[in-house]
Amino acid sequence: MGQNIETLTKKPPAVRGRRAWSLQRGETLAGLLFVSPMLIGVTILVLIPIIATLVLGFADWNFVQGFDGIHWVGLQNFTNLLQDDMFIRSVRNNFIFLLTVPVYLLVSMVLAILIDRYVYMKGYFKIAYFVPYVSMTVAVAIVWQVLFQPSYGPINEMLKAIGISDPPKWIADPHFALISIMMISIWISIGFNMIIYIAGLQSIPKDLYEAADIDGANAWTKFRRITFPLLSPTTFFLLVTGIIATFKVFDIIAVLTQGGPIGSTTMMVWYLYDTAFVNLKVGYASAIAVVLFIFVMLITFGQWLAEKKWVNY
Repeated sequence: MGQNIETLTKKPPAVRGRRAWSLQRGETLAGLLFVSPMLIGVTILVLIPIIATLVLGFADWNFVQGFDGIHWVGLQNFTNLLQDDMFIRSVRNNFIFLLTVPVYLLVSMVLAILIDRYVYMKGYFKIAYFVPYVSMTVAVAIVWQVLFQPSYGPINEMLKAIGISDPPKWIADPHFALISIMMISIWISIGFNMIIYIAGLQSIPKDLYEAADIDGANAWTKFRRITFPLLSPTTFFLLVTGIIATFKVFDIIAVLTQGGPIGSTTMMVWYLYDTAFVNLKVGYASAIAVVLFIFVMLITFGQWLAEKKWVNY
């Protein structure tokens, strides 16, 4: 009887292999079924547009004409970009706009240290600084439009009160419009970066500061030897995401300046939008998108290479 039971419970290797394969295939199909909505969405909304953009960069096409209006021009679009003064100006403005990233990272780090260690009512200050980041961009832009109003705006009224008789016209002045947009971007970005820095500060072991106090280290030494090095992974994350975000600036420009005055605030994404949806030059806009993608990839890759020299994990 015992031998019969043992014989029945033992399966040949081929049977066990087929059962394991069937189980693995069932798990694979179940996994694909669960992730298929995301895969379909990513394919339709991300992968196909990226491939279409790369392909259309080599064409001259006005989408109003339909697919029959596609004319392949090879590298002509990219050659024209090198001779396009407005495109070159948008690239220059984008690289100038990159200066906002180190500025708001520095301000955010200082505020995070002050709030985390030296300020009461921490929750209030976190919320107060974070509100601009989560507020609607259109609402924020309208508020700053009123503040920067050349004739009776609060900022110019304050400057006149302290003796500046001819204050800047801010977003109406080609020399100050880009600086004004940069100031708004810094103000919006401080809250998010500050919250991330506070999280990074709270992950630093307190024992290190206690040991530094025993050794007689002052506040600057503790910041230089402990805080800043151990915040370098956080800084690296915010630096990468911040630089990528500067190449996507669109909404503030669309509400406040529409790329003006005289193209002084035109950046690559706005110029891409204006080319594709106003002038209906889809092929040329696709070439701009390809160049924008290359810029972001090169800058991000360069940061990853430099990471090993200054980021401490």
